[in-house]
Amino acid sequence: MTARTASKPKASPKATAKIAPPAVSVDIQVESDLWDAEPAAEAILRAAIAAAAAHSTSAGEVSILLTDDSAVRELNQQWRGIDKPTNVLSFPAPKTPAAAGLLGDIVIAYETLVRECADEDRQFTHHLSHLAIHGYLHLLGYDHQTDAEAEAMEALESQIMIRMDMPDPWLPDRLVDERDMTRDNERA
Repeated sequence: MTARTASKPKASPKATAKIAPPAVSVDIQVESDLWDAEPAAEAILRAAIAAAAAHSTSAGEVSILLTDDSAVRELNQQWRGIDKPTNVLSFPAPKTPAAAGLLGDIVIAYETLVRECADEDRQFTHHLSHLAIHGYLHLLGYDHQTDAEAEAMEALESQIMIRMDMPDPWLPDRLVDERDMTRDNERA
């Protein structure tokens, strides 16, 4: 009688295949000529949304409007009652049959973005990526109205940015200033 050794069953190709991230399409509209100074902006935004989508199970279309402070100030006043520009606004799509397949809209203000880059010594590419990720997470239902919500959202933003080989936007030396600035923008 010969001895047999048990062999480990081989994994099927399906068992070892990676699950693809959800399909998210990005429609980008440029409304302000100021964005002409940043020809790579659209590619940066697509990469940031793709990286954020890899952490989600939501599929659909995201529309991004690249505009200026004046337009964002008007939207901020109309939808949030805040009469000043902000860096990014997000408008989640309603959960209705008519909006099926839509995640929502993100609006980014050029002058505020550039000003924050200068004030905070940030690279444009990194800050634009962070704002796109931040806006996308709002479309998925994340928020930062409470400390617990802010911590969860910031942790995910950090994880996504690091996975993109970009600096963590919430480094300890910036945490207090940026969290305060974000909340001031939200409340003001």
